[in-house]
Amino acid sequence: MNKDAILKKLEALSGNIGVTILEGTGDELHFGGDLPIEAASVIKLPIMGTAFKAAAEGRLNLDDVVETDSREMMPGCGVITRLHAGLKLTIRDLIVLMIIVSDNTATNMMIDILGIEAVNRFIDSEGLKNTRLRRKMFDAESAARGIINTVSSDDMAVLLDKICKGKLVSAEASAEMLSILDEQQLNGKIPFYLSHNDDPDLDIDSAHKTGEDDGITHDVGILFTEPPMVFCFLSEHTHVPETVQAIQTLARDLVYPDTGC
Repeated sequence: MNKDAILKKLEALSGNIGVTILEGTGDELHFGGDLPIEAASVIKLPIMGTAFKAAAEGRLNLDDVVETDSREMMPGCGVITRLHAGLKLTIRDLIVLMIIVSDNTATNMMIDILGIEAVNRFIDSEGLKNTRLRRKMFDAESAARGIINTVSSDDMAVLLDKICKGKLVSAEASAEMLSILDEQQLNGKIPFYLSHNDDPDLDIDSAHKTGEDDGITHDVGILFTEPPMVFCFLSEHTHVPETVQAIQTLARDLVYPDTGC
C-alpha cells in the first residue's frame, strides 16, 4: 500500500473524507477515520448486525413473516415501494433487500421491528464511537431539525473486519452477513475496476454496502484479495462525481498496485 500516494489523493478531494484501509497483512491506513459523517445508507450495516444479534439471542426469528403497508412505502432506493401493499416477506428477506438494493422501506420496517434503542445498544456493544442511528430513512421532519444518522470509516471497518473473520455475533451469523453483502447489486464504486470480463482470472470479488445523498457518496466493504482487505470510504459535502472516481481508482490501486489495471 502506497500510503503517501493515497493520502495525496484524499487530501485533494473536497468536503469531509473518512477512509480506513485494513490490509490482511496488518498494515493500516486511517484518514479522518474517527470523523462522524452523515451515514446515508451505510447505517444499514449496523442495523443488519443488530438483527443477527437479536436472532442469535433468541429475541428475533428471521423466518417470521411480515406484511408491507402502503403507509410505510419510502421513496429512493429499493423495490418494495414499487410492489403491491400486503406483500408477505420474511425478516430475512427485509435484511437482504435492505442491503443488496438498499431498500428504504425494508430498512424502516427493520427499524420498527428492532427499535432505534436496540440498534444503538448493538453499536455500543461493538465499541463503535462515532456511529448513531437517530431517525428512520426519509424522516423529513427530523432531517429539517438537523437530526442525522452518523457513521465513521473506522467504525464500519470494525464491523466489516469482524464479519470477515467470523467474529461478528457468531461464525454462522458472520457467514450469512458476508453472503448478503457479497450479493450487492449497486456496484458502481468499489467493484468498478475489479471485474475483467476478458480475463475472469483477474476478477476480485467484493462484499460491500454503498450510500449516497446530496453531496454524499460512500462505499464500505471487504475485498477478497489474499488475504482479504477491508476498505471503507465515506464522504460528505463533496463533489460526488470526482469522489466516486476516487473510490473506484483507489480500490483498483489497492488490488493491482503493480499492474496499473
